[in-house]
Amino acid sequence: MQKIVEFRITLFLIDFYSLIRSNYLGRHVCRYLSATPEMPSCDFKPTPYKGKPKSEITKIRGENLTPALLTYYKNHILINQGYMQWLFDEEGRRFLDLFGGIVTVSVGHCHPKVVQALDEQNRLLWHTTNIYLHPKIHEYAEKLISKFPADSNLKVVYFVNSGSDANDLAVLMARMYTKRFDIISLRNAYHGASPYLMGLTSLSSWRYQVPSGFGMHQAVNPDVYKGPWGGSNCRDSPVQTDRQCDCSSGSCEAGDNYVEQLEDLIRHSCPKEGIAAFFAESIQGVGGTVQFPKNYLSRAFDLVRSKGGVCISDEVQTGFGRTGTHYWNFQGHGVTPDIVTMAKGIGNGFPLAAVVTTPEIAATMGKALHFNTYGGNPLSCAVGSSVLDVIEEDNCQQISHDIGTHLLEELSKLRDQFDYVGDVRGKGLMIGVELVADKVCILF
Repeated sequence: MQKIVEFRITLFLIDFYSLIRSNYLGRHVCRYLSATPEMPSCDFKPTPYKGKPKSEITKIRGENLTPALLTYYKNHILINQGYMQWLFDEEGRRFLDLFGGIVTVSVGHCHPKVVQALDEQNRLLWHTTNIYLHPKIHEYAEKLISKFPADSNLKVVYFVNSGSDANDLAVLMARMYTKRFDIISLRNAYHGASPYLMGLTSLSSWRYQVPSGFGMHQAVNPDVYKGPWGGSNCRDSPVQTDRQCDCSSGSCEAGDNYVEQLEDLIRHSCPKEGIAAFFAESIQGVGGTVQFPKNYLSRAFDLVRSKGGVCISDEVQTGFGRTGTHYWNFQGHGVTPDIVTMAKGIGNGFPLAAVVTTPEIAATMGKALHFNTYGGNPLSCAVGSSVLDVIEEDNCQQISHDIGTHLLEELSKLRDQFDYVGDVRGKGLMIGVELVADKVCILF
């Protein structure tokens, strides 16, 4: 069976040699990377490290923090400070950060404008219950809603603290609104690891041996590289898989086949009365930056709505211009969801997430009291509002498009040159490179 090692460019520091040198595939890639030029100069001077020695930090991590924590690199990196695209360790060494806190630092570490917004609010008001009025949550809600398509009915926002919070709430909303229970996600999807969401996530490494996922189903993943259908004409990406495809121009047989699988799942595994929702990332993030065939989401949304369900777009990783061509990546699929969840880049690393939906769906939540203690607090709203300004002022979406397209095109040359690079995929600055032991053998 083919052995596959996946990594996403967005999830690594530039010093990723120490990760890949330890395996056979990595040694071959390192030959190509050995000519990597020096990083550009930087005038920023990090603050000297004043914390515990790395040896003590490592000991505390092993004894006092959850053993579920994964720690990259044999020689662990102890990060002291960040500034824009740079990270500095306890010795003052500088790294170009392509990790972004798992696709979270959207406008740069400690961006001066965001720091200023937080500092100003920090001196005014940290926290008060949203039962009272304070300006920041209202100003931020209006600004965030303005980023959605004008012709959509996505007008109401719920602020929470994390992507899992947001997806939990979206599940509840869908079930309340439709008065149905069953929800469909895709295999290889990641939507959170809370007990509620473990059944929605379809990656075994994130699931425990506990009852979870009652009423949740996973459809065949429309992966045009490793799935049973798809090929070189199927993805909305500057780079296509080199797998052969029988699709003619303007059509996608792979998409048709995957929608038939979704329909088959609904027919055989869901109640006859219909379903509550269909949950999908517009590009699968944790699953390896997997892109769907063109028009798959559009046809899947139509099918789900015909069965009484609502359509939920998980934009936790793909939102806020990361994919370059659109502010929300669901727009690239030509769809308008009923519910949108977002987190990570929304706060540039500050604990902040949101659910945006229609007034009709939001109204169902008024049947009981619903409250989130820290959701929409003054500090997080000040940060979130400033992040939206910086994304626009620094032209982040266009930069993601330009640099991401260039990076994809250059990385595709590695696929053509090395047998160990199986696939290059993505859009904007959400990029995946898949290393394989056997390029000829494709997993189905």
